[in-house]
Amino acid sequence: MYNIYGGLRRPAGKPCFWRLSIEHQVRGAVMIYEKSCGAVIYYETDQSRRYLVEHMVKGHTSLCKGHMEGDETEHETAVREIREETNLTVTFVDGYRECIEYSPYPGCRKQVVFFLAKAESDRVTAQPEEVASISWLPLTEAAAALTHLSDRDILQKAAEFLEKHE
Repeated sequence: MYNIYGGLRRPAGKPCFWRLSIEHQVRGAVMIYEKSCGAVIYYETDQSRRYLVEHMVKGHTSLCKGHMEGDETEHETAVREIREETNLTVTFVDGYRECIEYSPYPGCRKQVVFFLAKAESDRVTAQPEEVASISWLPLTEAAAALTHLSDRDILQKAAEFLEKHE
């Protein structure tokens, strides 16, 4: 009956990015729950590994992610968002799935699921409505470019995962 947020499960027929208001009996507050999925995307050459960083139209720098739609699975959402925002085709690295939760605004809890994905090419096309530009950066520079500490942590975990599983 309860999902990972401690709230009610998504009602049948509702899209996965649904915003469900739950009135908490203790405080009488309304809480909205959101879910997005994306990936730490990397590209390798013989000499280096580079990570994709998006410079968003709204001014922050982030990893690729977006809201779930319809009855998409987490992977389907990540594939769609990567394609929409970057025009990349990727292959997911098995065994990597990390989640973060935060409050993007008062009264809202958001969960973001990140996978690890290898790009087949470094040729990208930014989605102009959301993404101002895209950079491929070495790990240290990519981490420094990210606006939010939670994204930096996810990036570092992904890099450590790759090192352990090479």
